Amino acid sequence: MSPLDLKLLRDLWRIKGQAVAIGLVLAVGVLMLVMMTGLVASLDETRRAYYERHRFAEVFAPVTRAPERLVDDLAAIPGVASVEGRVTGHALVDIVARDLPVQAQAVSLPDYREPRLNDVYLTDGRKLDSRREDEILLLRSFALAHSLQPGDTLSATMNGARRSFRIVGLAQSPEFLYTTAPGELVPDDSRFGVIWMSRTALEAAYDMDGAFNEALLSLGRDADKAAIINAVDRILEPYGGLGAYGREDQTSNRFISEEITGLRASSTGVPPVFLAVAAFLLYIVVSRMVQAERNQIGLLKAFGYTDLEVGCHYFKLILAISLGGALAGCLMGVASGRAMTGLYVEYYKFPFLVFRVNPSSFVMGFAVSVLTASVGGLVVLRRVFVLTPATAMRPPVPPDYSRTRRIGRALNSVLDQPSRMVLRRVTRHAGRMAGAILGIAAGMALSVSMISIMSSFDHTVDLSFSVVDRSDVTVTFNEAMSNKVVLELRRMPGVIEVEPVRNVSVVMRNGVKTHRGAVNGLVPSARLYRALDSDSSTIEMRKDGMILAQSLANILDIQPGELLTVEVREGRRPTLTVPVAGVAQTLLGSPAYMDLETLNQVLREPNRVSGAYLRIDAVRSSEIYRKLKNMPSVAGVSLKEDGRAAFQRIIDSGAGAIRYVMALIAAVITFGIVYNAASIAYAERARDLASLRVIGFTKGETAFVLLGELALVTFLALPIGAMLGYWLTFVVAKGFSTDLYQIPATLDLKCYGEAAMSVVAAAMVSGWLVKRDMDRADLISALKTRE
Repeated sequence: MSPLDLKLLRDLWRIKGQAVAIGLVLAVGVLMLVMMTGLVASLDETRRAYYERHRFAEVFAPVTRAPERLVDDLAAIPGVASVEGRVTGHALVDIVARDLPVQAQAVSLPDYREPRLNDVYLTDGRKLDSRREDEILLLRSFALAHSLQPGDTLSATMNGARRSFRIVGLAQSPEFLYTTAPGELVPDDSRFGVIWMSRTALEAAYDMDGAFNEALLSLGRDADKAAIINAVDRILEPYGGLGAYGREDQTSNRFISEEITGLRASSTGVPPVFLAVAAFLLYIVVSRMVQAERNQIGLLKAFGYTDLEVGCHYFKLILAISLGGALAGCLMGVASGRAMTGLYVEYYKFPFLVFRVNPSSFVMGFAVSVLTASVGGLVVLRRVFVLTPATAMRPPVPPDYSRTRRIGRALNSVLDQPSRMVLRRVTRHAGRMAGAILGIAAGMALSVSMISIMSSFDHTVDLSFSVVDRSDVTVTFNEAMSNKVVLELRRMPGVIEVEPVRNVSVVMRNGVKTHRGAVNGLVPSARLYRALDSDSSTIEMRKDGMILAQSLANILDIQPGELLTVEVREGRRPTLTVPVAGVAQTLLGSPAYMDLETLNQVLREPNRVSGAYLRIDAVRSSEIYRKLKNMPSVAGVSLKEDGRAAFQRIIDSGAGAIRYVMALIAAVITFGIVYNAASIAYAERARDLASLRVIGFTKGETAFVLLGELALVTFLALPIGAMLGYWLTFVVAKGFSTDLYQIPATLDLKCYGEAAMSVVAAAMVSGWLVKRDMDRADLISALKTRE
């Protein structure tokens, strides 16, 4: 091993604390890069393979009732590869241990063949025997939530009639990776299931003999999807077509796509932040080292080492730290990705999900890590090349501090000697101190943003389920009913308050911007479910227009006062032009609101409701649930507390769980920055501090000179970090928001206090570690160091 390599090992051991801290910062950036790119690749590849293997449809066409012969007409559309007609319907499952009915979707499977599209993946049991109309397959996640297995029996109400079935198998499907009950956004395995039955049995249950109410289509490679959807709508319109739509608007696929898109954006935006901080830290460490080792550089060159050999020596130091950080980041990224995979398998119902990282991710991690570190180090290495042996072996020219004399005299009467030493250090090395302040401020900003995001998730839950929705129970009907059903609900013992609602499926268009969703008709002065403005005040429903959620207004790129085209997808299917009357602040989904009476008028269906919000007496809840279960018009009953618990599970898994990872990362970054600032300050002042000890300063007084500098720098960094954190919170909140939920940028003083405490704690720990090194230092060796 060459002498320079031996020196490299000694240098690494001497600055091991700083090297580990910088390596951890680099490792964090590489970890996020490897983990996120791996999750994106794994989710995307698994989804593609699952869709392809089970022939997931590319176009869905719901219809009221269409004769079977139309399947051939649909197949004849240019660009259509295959068509499958099927029967679907809503069902209420009777779970013995629950008073509340559980919603389910019934789906038909062909009697004597495999389905052309949307095949199921059988996980347990066997396939259906078409000769037995009482056999069903059950969605696996629903079965596990209720401890059901093949061989068990199940009762369900379909089309107003209660039937008993025997479970012969458990299944999964690419169509139900993300499962939600109709009218809800939050999935809950225990509150929504899927039942697969033979086509003959389901036709009989829903009076659909020789007909279908949904067509599935797959397309050729160069097919024009928009033209095909228009052709499908023309064919199905006379039979009550509800509007065909592409796979991108299918609920399950849409949420998975949103998740992948968010992860992909994070994988390109988050790692550079940590890598940039690491480059800055390396720049400071190597620049201080070169400055401190001027004499050694001169000696090396005097003994015949070339500029390139000496420069490569210091560059090897940079490479050692960056490669170590990259390797640790890759290993931790794989471990973190595998841990997150388990959450995604539970969150999205993939039959399998293996975390797999492309080799390019590792190559990119190492390349970016080394490149980032090199940018910070190469700027410093230029000084090595310009130093001649004679210049390097002479002490540098002392800086001129004569202009600070007046300031020093003014402070003599106010501060004691150690305090003046601290202040002189800060003022005379303003550039270095500014770098340390900005580094600690960056750590403070990361802590502020992540603690704020943690609080914002909780705020989203509280606002959505305590302020917006103040009901106890939501009742959904099979179809739009006469508002007389509201009177029937009010007469139930234990029902305190009833508030009707009407939900209408629509497609909203503003130029080329479109959104498939629903319009919610609310009563004036709503109390149980409200539209709120940015101040959390109730927005009164207006008869002259529609209220859009802010997220929906952003999707459609529309402002209050502008006209919106609304294509209704049920009933007479009118096309309306409605002015936007206002914007609501809602954090769940992207709803649109109208006055209930006005909505019924424009649809020419007066006095109709499709659901109701109830406030009930908890003592009589079981009695109310049993009565609702026995009402044939009820399609589903949802408890707000169940929805709240399900939403909490959602934000604690999937993309929401990454906030915990990033909060931990912010803590690591903050400590790494503060510790480096303290270690570098000590390395620069080792000789000065040893001199103070020799002339009579105690260990405590000497430590005050150094740690006072750290305390002052930390104190100055806190307000700057708070301001940076304010802006960073908005950026991170936008990155975490999805179509399912929006995360507001909650700016609570408590978050700033907790972030400041974390920075102060990091400074105290760093100060203790540095003071320990000071107490162990060899004074004679330190005093032999040349200025």
